[in-house]
Amino acid sequence: MRILGIDPGYAQTGWGVVESNGQQNRPVSFGVIKTSTDMSDSERIHFIATSVGQLAEQHQVQMCGMEDIFFTKNVSSAIPVAKVIGACIHQLRIQDIPVKLYSPPTIKTVVTGYGGADKHQVQEMVRILLGFETIPKPDHASDALAAALCLAVYDFTQMRMKLV
Repeated sequence: MRILGIDPGYAQTGWGVVESNGQQNRPVSFGVIKTSTDMSDSERIHFIATSVGQLAEQHQVQMCGMEDIFFTKNVSSAIPVAKVIGACIHQLRIQDIPVKLYSPPTIKTVVTGYGGADKHQVQEMVRILLGFETIPKPDHASDALAAALCLAVYDFTQMRMKLV
């Protein structure tokens, strides 16, 4: 199964594609979608969503795992990210690609075994689990790969639980 992972952001949206058979995962491709401050809000959101749709088609993904909004104190910075999440979900659902949202602590727990892991610990586990020699860069791409791994583990675990 091809899984697209997304780390949504307004200026930079990380993405990563992982091939998973439920027990083994291998990286396919990863990167970031960057927007310019010269673009209007609607242009930025549309550009990100369209790019995500193109990546899904190019890599023939079947599912998407996306990091969900996680509020801390700055709600105003979360609003543009929420718009990006909504636009990406809409684009992928048009393409019949199911999207599952995971909180950052859930992704951290699945990838590292600890929901309070720091960014470097998650990136190091992504490196190990996907067999990279170095941590994938930029950081947003590594976070997107973690979201894809989260879906791969969850999906496989749910399938096995149904068999019991």
